[in-house]
Amino acid sequence: MPIISESLNSALIAIYQTGSTPTGTPVTRQKSLSYVRADATEADLYDVAQALFSLSEQQLVDVQLRKNFRLIEE
Repeated sequence: MPIISESLNSALIAIYQTGSTPTGTPVTRQKSLSYVRADATEADLYDVAQALFSLSEQQLVDVQLRKNFRLIEE
């Protein structure tokens, strides 16, 4: 039984540092941008996250792309 995947949606997640604990461990938070365009390249999405956080006081630590798919039996 062949299984195909159908793209549903994706989200760009920006993880940024808001400070540090008294022991020096970074404190991080995340912001998500949902429903990013399916035809956007990973490089373009990374550039968007970098550009947005260049306007912020927080330091961007990581950029993630989360894609959701539906698995369908043919």
